Amino acid sequence: MTLPSLASIQAAAELVHRVMPPTPQIRWPLLCARVGTETWVKHENHSPVGAFKVRGGLVYMDSLRRREPGVTGVIAATRGNHGQSVAFAASRMGLRSVIVVPYGNSPEKNAAMRALGAELIEYGADFQEAYEHSAKLAETEKLHLVRSFDSTLIAGVATYALELFDAVADLDAVYVPIGMGSGICGVVAARNALGLRTEVIGVVAARADAYARSFAAGRPIAADVGQTIADGMACRVPDPEAIEIILGGVSRVATVEEAEIRSAMRRLFSDTHNVAEGAGAAALAALLQERARMQGRRVAVILSGGNVDTDVFAETLAGN
Repeated sequence: MTLPSLASIQAAAELVHRVMPPTPQIRWPLLCARVGTETWVKHENHSPVGAFKVRGGLVYMDSLRRREPGVTGVIAATRGNHGQSVAFAASRMGLRSVIVVPYGNSPEKNAAMRALGAELIEYGADFQEAYEHSAKLAETEKLHLVRSFDSTLIAGVATYALELFDAVADLDAVYVPIGMGSGICGVVAARNALGLRTEVIGVVAARADAYARSFAAGRPIAADVGQTIADGMACRVPDPEAIEIILGGVSRVATVEEAEIRSAMRRLFSDTHNVAEGAGAAALAALLQERARMQGRRVAVILSGGNVDTDVFAETLAGN
């Protein structure tokens, strides 16, 4: 897959900014002191759906409308944020949206998708089973399938990286959580398009480490997913095109444990008073894990989303 050019990302940014302002990137003194680096947080939790995915959805739906003016509806599988993005963007275009989630999905993310106009279907034990069902429904229901990884989505989500790189000069490294890969590939695309030397570091949960295993093997490796608070990263089957981009543009992939993710959620709340879902806190968890390695450097972490269920967050804050 060819990564989007700077012109493509800038055009996507113009489209995104018609709907939402750029999200902030903030250097938090308490985090800097805790980590020992100049630490910047890119606050994608401040988007209209509380996560970075909305950018890709807006660009994708605009492109779809122009390519297929007769389209009437879309379908996608998700653990939450991709589905909210699709529902949000589809409603702006007057399109029907059908979202498939696995059983046991976040009740609050489900409620948010319904509030955005999505028709919600529960199917399967994990994201992969939900995705396979959505592909079948796309054919029978005559709906356009919006995959979780696509070049147009990359152009859209790359706009947050463009904002970050434009606002903070000479970043040494950026830590990015990996779900299906659009976010980290967007960061690589923006970094490359701007001709920067910033190190891009991927982050996965130990209980959902397919992308770490794939990076180590140099090819896509499927891996079972355990119960993880980082449901947005709970990928069992990695995308081959995403793996190709990650292998060519990412320095390493860090693996973080559940306790590290929960601790990072608490640190983000205490040090910045921002709510992070598990996937949203994973980048900080990895930086804290590697703090000795990163001392004295200028580093950014992507807070990719803040959509965590109330009871889960309350339990996490009550932890040690």
